[in-house]
Amino acid sequence: MGSFFAGVKAGTLGGFLYVGGTAVFNVALLYLLKPDVLGFIQQQYSTLCTPGAVVNATSGLEECFSSVVAVDVPYIAFVAFFVVLAYAGLFGILYDSIPSGSPTLKGEFFAMVAGVNLFVFGYSGFFFDEPSSIATGVFAAVWTAVFGYLLGRLYKRYTRPVAVGSDDPALLKVMVDGRDLTGRTRTFALTSSHKLRAELTNDASFREWQVTGGVTVEDSKSFETVVEINGEGTLKGVVTSKY
Repeated sequence: MGSFFAGVKAGTLGGFLYVGGTAVFNVALLYLLKPDVLGFIQQQYSTLCTPGAVVNATSGLEECFSSVVAVDVPYIAFVAFFVVLAYAGLFGILYDSIPSGSPTLKGEFFAMVAGVNLFVFGYSGFFFDEPSSIATGVFAAVWTAVFGYLLGRLYKRYTRPVAVGSDDPALLKVMVDGRDLTGRTRTFALTSSHKLRAELTNDASFREWQVTGGVTVEDSKSFETVVEINGEGTLKGVVTSKY
């Protein structure tokens, strides 16, 4: 398990750039290929863009084009942002479970998954002819890779790894927020606090918590306390056998 909130935080900043950059590209592409766009609108949406008695055909198409730029592009960006944010939160939750690799590679993997979903559900851009399809496809691939890099780097910036252990795992298990993290290294959100408890067998007595680095506990002699993460470090429960 990783940090959901750190993933969302990284996804908010990285996703804003990702979605915002995509929206700017889409608008630029629409204007660059405007004659093709107008032809596509006239062919595919003639009933919606048929001019009335007052406006002529050119005015009707221009209104439809303006609607695409002013309404469709922002709507796509709005939905895409929340899709990206959801995947960023999932990225944070599953971060420590992803097979070993750098934060960048893990971010790239989840960015690719998010990008594929945006494409499948039609939120990655406009594909109204061959030139637009090629341009949008190339941009989406490159920009998704950039987003993946940012997602991984930002997540690393907002978290710190902590190695959790016990001097005798058979007698004491370290429970953090209700999960057994004995013998594991997990990423925690920076400046976060978590419930800490030592789960003991009947023939063991709790002795103390030992910490290093940026890890602190409120009461090192209490089997149930709070651990605070202000940097990378270690957390170990020390136990004494009753016999």
